[in-house]
Amino acid sequence: MRILVAHNRYQGRGGEDVVFEAEVDLLRGAGHCVETLTVSNEAINSFAARIATTLSIADNAEGRRVMADAIDRFRPDVVHVHNFFPLLSPAVFDLCRQKRVPAVATLHNYRTICTGGMLLRDGRICHQCLDRGHLWGVVHRCYRGSLPGSMASAYMIAQHQRRGTWTRPGLRLIALTQFAKTLFAQAGFDAGRIDVKPNFMTDPGAPDPATPRAGLLYVGRLSREKGVGVLLEAVAGTGMPLRIAGEGPERAALEARAPGNVTFLGALSRAEVLREMANARALVVPSLWYEGFPMVVVEAFAQATPVIASQIGGLAEVVTAGKTGALVAPGDAAALRDRIAEVLGAADLAAAWGRAARAAYLERYAPDENLRLLEAVYARAAGG
Repeated sequence: MRILVAHNRYQGRGGEDVVFEAEVDLLRGAGHCVETLTVSNEAINSFAARIATTLSIADNAEGRRVMADAIDRFRPDVVHVHNFFPLLSPAVFDLCRQKRVPAVATLHNYRTICTGGMLLRDGRICHQCLDRGHLWGVVHRCYRGSLPGSMASAYMIAQHQRRGTWTRPGLRLIALTQFAKTLFAQAGFDAGRIDVKPNFMTDPGAPDPATPRAGLLYVGRLSREKGVGVLLEAVAGTGMPLRIAGEGPERAALEARAPGNVTFLGALSRAEVLREMANARALVVPSLWYEGFPMVVVEAFAQATPVIASQIGGLAEVVTAGKTGALVAPGDAAALRDRIAEVLGAADLAAAWGRAARAAYLERYAPDENLRLLEAVYARAAGG
């Protein structure tokens, strides 16, 4: 197939960028002819640019233009959009329909149904936008605490719901978990047009089972919704070694309160992250929000590292308690401490969970299975 893959990069590299690049490589490796269209939020580098972007968040004329040029030049069989926010805008799907090109959108986050994009407010899960309308996102200034930004985001959601952007023929949607599919269906999306396809990664190879493992690992952004503060509370006074990889706005505050058994590693390369995972007894994902589909879970599974995660959203779907890891109520530091002690105190149990995690990776999150799922989505899109 001839596939145009589009992506709006954020200012800081994240999981969506990794998935975009990995799927492009996967498709090319399978013999498909793939063209990429990328724009970057690095271009929003002045006050004037921020104002212009805010005003065009629902229908970005420049985003439509670059998409039109790419379609006319490449003539794809299908267009696949990862992130559209904000420089492409959802208007690119109207354009695809006008040009009679089937389109696919991966729903990496909740931007299309939540003003703040995370279904989270004041550190708690919030469904007000879903249950009572998107003006609540404006009332609470859910988009970065900004009234203009929240108004623009709410307008974008409402405008494209009115247009039927997400329900018209010619567009298929990819949800990363069944949980996410259910949420989008509750928000009015056509469940029959939503396919579930998880993220994947290239196999780094099975780790050496003789390598000694010790301690805990956290990998990710250091921000409030990730629950790292809860994790610090869980390991405080225990002596349990914890290594934290990542950067974010909460780093200074977290370091200030961290006990002596916690080591902050800063930002690591992917190779360094995989080495850390291969040496850890378990990865901890203490998120307070629904997440999309954290790549760190797939990376841990590939390294035969069990995962202790919050029992929330899609995480509870990916991690099987008592088999590939453990699940804990989000925000419950005492329960998290108990699960951590269980894993660190039983090397044989952690090893068994790790072997099951590796098997789950090979079955569900390796390239071959993901290619099969992705090609099936494209075939359904092309078939209307």
